[in-house]
Amino acid sequence: MTITNVIGHTARSPGTHLAVSSTGASVGSLSGGCVEAAAIREALEAIKAVETSTIRFGTGSPYIDIRLPCGGAMDILIVPNPPIAVLAETISRLERRETVSLQLSRTEPVALGADLESTTGWLGETFRAVHRPDLRLVILGHGAETICLARLAVAFGADVVVISPDDAVVAEAGLLSVNAQPLQRQGRSDHLIGDPFSAAVFLFHDHAWESDLLIQALDQDFLLIGAMGSQATHKRRIENLRLQGVGQEKLASILGPIGLIPGARDPQTLALSILSQVVAHYEERCASKASHPAKTHQLEVKEPLPNATAPVRVKQRHFEHAER
Repeated sequence: MTITNVIGHTARSPGTHLAVSSTGASVGSLSGGCVEAAAIREALEAIKAVETSTIRFGTGSPYIDIRLPCGGAMDILIVPNPPIAVLAETISRLERRETVSLQLSRTEPVALGADLESTTGWLGETFRAVHRPDLRLVILGHGAETICLARLAVAFGADVVVISPDDAVVAEAGLLSVNAQPLQRQGRSDHLIGDPFSAAVFLFHDHAWESDLLIQALDQDFLLIGAMGSQATHKRRIENLRLQGVGQEKLASILGPIGLIPGARDPQTLALSILSQVVAHYEERCASKASHPAKTHQLEVKEPLPNATAPVRVKQRHFEHAER
């Protein structure tokens, strides 16, 4: 099930999915709980009939007893028997931190699209759901700030890597089920790996650990590179990097002091301040890539869906989707 159109305000964006098995088990959500029960009933009907169908919830829906609290409406495309191989490849690509475009329609099987810079939405009779990799946060540092930020980022749903010279921090971060790596000596780390949807945050109190790692990060395509410390500390940091040959454009890209809350000092507030800024950059990057990010790769189907080779008929129910 995929949201293909929204009218007014809704809790989810077009391109959001809900997976439903033939037993009624489901993963994902289409709202804050307003429509899921009715949506699952519709999905079970589509699975049983082997028919692609559409339904609207909210304003203009035949479900007069289901209203979205925000007063909007959403159109749902229900596609039974999606090819398991396509779903598996979608998850695999997202786990490799690649962008994916799922192509859905009322008449054709679900397929992977080639236009990865396209916008989520209708193109003719095909709906394209474009998904970007989840936010990855690489935290380099020691002290309580590192653990607080890691814990908050895990709760948010980011892919978290912690790199620290402090064995106690590495051990505690490991308990959070993050990728925790020790930093044995000052210098570069094989675990500092960036991409356009990854951020590197430096939380060292002993800034002698920073320089080589900052230069390593600046040589990669990170979404954001930031470091904590006072304005005076950041000026010294920039001057030190300049003396090591780092160019002005790269120096200007370092956010320092990182965080949206000026003067945040306690670890919890600093962590919230940093994560808020990182997420804002992530959302801006996803928007600039013309997508509605969705955590498709976190979906775990508990049981196989029905045989994907069965023919699928089309059943247009209740509405024609609004402007494409």
